[in-house]
Amino acid sequence: MPTAIGIHGITKVFGSGQSAATAVDNISLAIEPGELFFLLGPSGCGKTTLLRMIAGFIEPTSGKLLFDGRDVTRLPPNKRNTGMVFQSYALWPHMTVEANVAFGLSIRKVAAAERDRRVAEGLSAVRMSEYAKRKPNQLSGGQQQRVALARALVIRPDVLLLDEPLSNLDAKLRIELRSEIRRICKESGITTVYVTHDQKEALSMADRIAIIDRGRIVQLGPPAELYRKPGSRFVAEFLGETNFLKAHFDGARLQTAAGPLTPAVPPTAPGEYLVSVRPEAIRLATAEINATSGTISESLYLGELAHHTVLLPGGASVQVAEVNPSGRLPQGQRVDLHIEPADVIVISPH
Repeated sequence: MPTAIGIHGITKVFGSGQSAATAVDNISLAIEPGELFFLLGPSGCGKTTLLRMIAGFIEPTSGKLLFDGRDVTRLPPNKRNTGMVFQSYALWPHMTVEANVAFGLSIRKVAAAERDRRVAEGLSAVRMSEYAKRKPNQLSGGQQQRVALARALVIRPDVLLLDEPLSNLDAKLRIELRSEIRRICKESGITTVYVTHDQKEALSMADRIAIIDRGRIVQLGPPAELYRKPGSRFVAEFLGETNFLKAHFDGARLQTAAGPLTPAVPPTAPGEYLVSVRPEAIRLATAEINATSGTISESLYLGELAHHTVLLPGGASVQVAEVNPSGRLPQGQRVDLHIEPADVIVISPH
């Protein structure tokens, strides 16, 4: 059965006195058995420190870590049965692919016949069987990362930990490997914790995401929920482009530079608010509600998308992403804009 991970009030402070720095600040969360769970945040936010505490490489200052209810907080890494995949691959250069994959099994003194069977299964899972006799320097970066993943999987870990595994690859290969890694993790059924700072990686692969900022979880949920319903300005900005509009709520509608807007979920009280509207949520169309007009100040054609900057009455502007555009729009052209109420997100007072 896949392993559940319980994280209870985990804190890590490096140093002491005036030089003390809190890397992870009282984080609590439950990761479900078999879940592909992402820790997402900017560099230095504490996500890798949290991953290394789960692995046992760093001891928490306070708090508890549980695997299926068993306290592993003070257990060394070799007693936790976790598999780790690093961004640097960490393959032995003098060993063949199959020897690298078999290394963890040999350390565990798995019988030769069973070891060979599991190595063959592991290489098949990552589609690297035909490269079994090659050395790491004969492989591409993507192939080396597959070997590192197979090596972590063959020991049959209770928990698989991935630390920025695609960050050293080029953009095209990163995109190709996203679906492959998700397929492998879900087929294996192993509970997986994946650290990244790449928003697209997290949105395209995760079952759930914890967004971390300055050592704390600022929002937790499925990818679509976080993208469509950000709970703060930080989350809205970190998960892609958005338009922020200052708004006054009069009890019925939001008065903004884009005109009066009706949100699907209105604020609970009149006052001043900040509204987030994604560029792709603004359509070049007219409608009875949430409609306004403006003029094109800049237009960029990208094939499947066009990015328009639209100047609104009063001097403010919004970014619009048009899907399947006919081409670039001329500067100064008047356009009508429409925003669905569900796409008007009131994220905070201001």
